[in-house]
Amino acid sequence: MELTLSALLHMLLFPGGVFALGAGLLLKGVDRRVQARLQRRVGPPLLQPFLDLAKLAAKETLVPETANRTAFLAAPLIGLTGMAVAAALIPVPGAYSGMPEMGDMLVLFYLLPLPAIALMVGGSASSSPFGALGFSREMGLMLAYEIPLLAVLLAVAMKAGAAVGAGPALSLTVVVGHQMAAGQFGFSPAMLPALAAYLLFLPGTLGVPPFDVPEAESEIVEGPLLEYSGPALGFFHLASALKTMVVLGLGVDMFFPTPLPGGALVNVCWFLAKCLALMLVSLTVARAATGRFRPDQAFTFFLKYPAPLALASLALAWMGF
Repeated sequence: MELTLSALLHMLLFPGGVFALGAGLLLKGVDRRVQARLQRRVGPPLLQPFLDLAKLAAKETLVPETANRTAFLAAPLIGLTGMAVAAALIPVPGAYSGMPEMGDMLVLFYLLPLPAIALMVGGSASSSPFGALGFSREMGLMLAYEIPLLAVLLAVAMKAGAAVGAGPALSLTVVVGHQMAAGQFGFSPAMLPALAAYLLFLPGTLGVPPFDVPEAESEIVEGPLLEYSGPALGFFHLASALKTMVVLGLGVDMFFPTPLPGGALVNVCWFLAKCLALMLVSLTVARAATGRFRPDQAFTFFLKYPAPLALASLALAWMGF
């Protein structure tokens, strides 16, 4: 009972729930603002993601007559719930050690695709041909970027496990604890390919340019999201904000988890600063400097670059480097 209550509080308050939602939306605002500055535009206000959600909450959710109503309305809740659980599993070094008894990196590997699956379910349930096209594009992209993600997770797990003479250490708590004692993986030569692969993976899993092919506005007018409006569309945006925080936090925990001397508040701010740095390097610059890939280009990109990099680190970790 106590474990269930603790997990619920972590899902609703910190590090998931209110904290992850607020931080994720704020990071999205910073991303849009910096991107605009890089492109010599004024850009939206920093709090624009919050304002967008407030506007959507005041509107009506319309369901197409030919849609599968149950699947159409349930889809955004699937993605939001999955990310709320995932956010509670991300340690914040120096402030929160995670919940190793509730899940590990493999659990996160299964939870991270839920927003993409929700997008596919919603697109197919809408009965829109644009939704069906977005479904096929999202599925192909997801199959491509999940390969390097799995290789990165296994490389990090094997690196941490080898240090204690055990098998792969799938617990993020163990991974973070090992790096706090022996040094951060982000500065290990054997893990640098995995870090590069993870940075290349981030734009794909978050669906930002050049990997926004499932919702390409100029081609398939938002694809799976075309028929969504009001709070239902807002739930998709909330799931996206949570996923942003989850994947950035996961990257920090796997490669740069060392906390600062000080209390929990200092280390929460330090954790957010590192998430911001990862976002600016992997998402903002790519979004500002690139156009959109074709679906076939997006698919082959992950097989040509992130996958070999991640597999190289996995091989080096397996050999004990």
